[in-house]
Formats: sequence, C-alpha cells, structure tokens
Amino acid sequence: MKAVLGVLGTLLVIGVGWFGMYRGWRNRQARQAGLAPLPAVPAATDGKVKGVEGVYVATTTAGDWMDRIAVHELGVRSTADLAVSEAGLVFHRQGAADVFIPVDQLTGVRTDRGIAGKVTAEASGLVVVTWTHDGRELDTGFRPRRKADTAPLTESISTLIGAEQ
Repeated sequence: MKAVLGVLGTLLVIGVGWFGMYRGWRNRQARQAGLAPLPAVPAATDGKVKGVEGVYVATTTAGDWMDRIAVHELGVRSTADLAVSEAGLVFHRQGAADVFIPVDQLTGVRTDRGIAGKVTAEASGLVVVTWTHDGRELDTGFRPRRKADTAPLTESISTLIGAEQ
C-alpha cells in the first residue's frame, strides 16, 4: 500500500510540475502574441549559399539570454542547417518551421558561451546573431556541429552585415 501511495505521489508531483511548465509557456506566448510573423523563406536564394550543419538553439530578447521567444516557433530547439546568402540567413530546421532573417534586419554577430538554457564548455561554442524584427532586438543562437565551422560562419555573416551597411 505504501508503495502504491509513493508511486501516486510521485506521479502527482510530476504532473503538477509539467502543468506548471505548460502554463508558463502558454503565458509567455500570450505576452509575446503581438510580435509580427516572420518573413517567408525565399523560394530561391540569390548568390552564394553556404550551409553549415548544427543545432538551432533558440531566439531570445537581445541581451537577455534567458528570455526565450515562444511565438512563431522561435523558441523551439532543433537540428538545423544554416545557409548564408545575399538575401540573408535561412535556418532550415527539422521538426519546426524554417527561420529566415533578411540581411537588412541583421545588426551583429558574435560567439558566446550560452543562450536560452544551452551552455557550452568552450567560450565560443555558439554563433549568436543579433537582428531586429517588429521593433524588437533579438538574438538567435546556433551551435555548429563541427567546431571548425564556427570561425568561417561568423566571418561570412560579419561580411554579409558589413556589405549591407
């Protein structure tokens, strides 16, 4: 009898915890509901396209790496391929909608240790792109699968931003 009560108690605690997380996520989505939809991914990208395999970590409010954006699937972590082209950045994500950041919305790029609950051992493990959308400044984190891709990816995005300005 004690074992059954222990199991039921544990299941209750897990259920309450899950419900709290679900409710918090829904409240965050309601607070961010005013954020305009993202631009559509262009059918064909112009110019040179460079794809890097890795993980799309999340998009957060710029400067606040724990304030994950919950609307438009921007907070969904997924395996992705990041393509850099003349038009901007395209995150081709598995299991979530692709994310397109037009070149005129890009404002910066840097490497960092963490974003939205993802922290890496090395100080430059993530490529973080800063951009503006609907009057808000956002940070999007991407972790390349191969460490050797980090510097060339950061350089190509930096060059793209410099060519636009």
